[in-house]
Amino acid sequence: MRIEQVKEIANAVLYEGYLLYPYRHSAIKNRQRWTLGVVYPQAYSEAEDGVEPWTMQTECLLSGSAQTTLTIAVRFLHLLQRTTDIEGEVVQGWTPESWEEGMEREVGVEKMQLGDLLSQPFQFELTFAADCIREHGVVRTQQPLAGIVELEASRVEQGIYKLDVRIKNTTPLTGLDMSRRDAVLLRSFISTHTIMQVRQGAFLSLLDPPAALEASARACQNRHTWPVLIGDEGAHDVMLSSPIILYDYPQIAPESLGPLFDGTEIDELLTLRIMTLTDVEKEEMRRGDEQARAILERIESLSPEQLMQLHGTIRSMRPISEGEEV
Repeated sequence: MRIEQVKEIANAVLYEGYLLYPYRHSAIKNRQRWTLGVVYPQAYSEAEDGVEPWTMQTECLLSGSAQTTLTIAVRFLHLLQRTTDIEGEVVQGWTPESWEEGMEREVGVEKMQLGDLLSQPFQFELTFAADCIREHGVVRTQQPLAGIVELEASRVEQGIYKLDVRIKNTTPLTGLDMSRRDAVLLRSFISTHTIMQVRQGAFLSLLDPPAALEASARACQNRHTWPVLIGDEGAHDVMLSSPIILYDYPQIAPESLGPLFDGTEIDELLTLRIMTLTDVEKEEMRRGDEQARAILERIESLSPEQLMQLHGTIRSMRPISEGEEV
């Protein structure tokens, strides 16, 4: 599977819960967001006695050799606080124009040899500066982020290794009122997940490991995330570690015409609900962020054939032989 297809599935995780039906800022459930895959700053986590995590750890098994190469990508949303700018003054408090948006971030390392990682752990920094963007009367403010990604590998047995990826949020909170969760979230990694690729090697399923490696699979410690194989059925070269527990080889239904950010619902149901919104409700949705506007424009342009396609399909029917028990 091409990395673009892998990221399409990973983005379903990245944006899960980003904005929920009825896709309006005024809805209470859209004012209580950012609950999946949050890696908080260390200082906040320690002030909360570790209840809110400041680290995320993935451990998984792979077969290979010293020449096996690994590519690791850590992805998350970096929040922007959007407010209205009136004559240079930022209006405080929530208004239809006051909203948190997410910017995709990705850091990683490419083509690292397993042999090098076995000899010495490796780490790289995660740093994004503060930013402020003003355009068309709207101010988007972004707080700085800092963190570390640590990689480690160890030998389990001949030809079998354990890979450890640890993500840590070390963003300083000097002078910040840590009782304000909304302010802390602006300095957190949101919907954090990891994509791992291997060449000249193979990842092993933790859900269905080889019998001889069941104990080693159970010993893998995954904190606030869970790794599964991703790609075409039977492939073992890519693994997705996400805060949402999935089965191996998750897929996006080909009938889906685009993201709706709510995996607990089905596309047809959400589409029909959006079509019944009033003009006033649709206008609020349209004035929301670009993601909400894109959903509305896509649904308003659906053809009857595309709408019928959302009704689903049967994929598992097969002929039954004479005498076969059903």
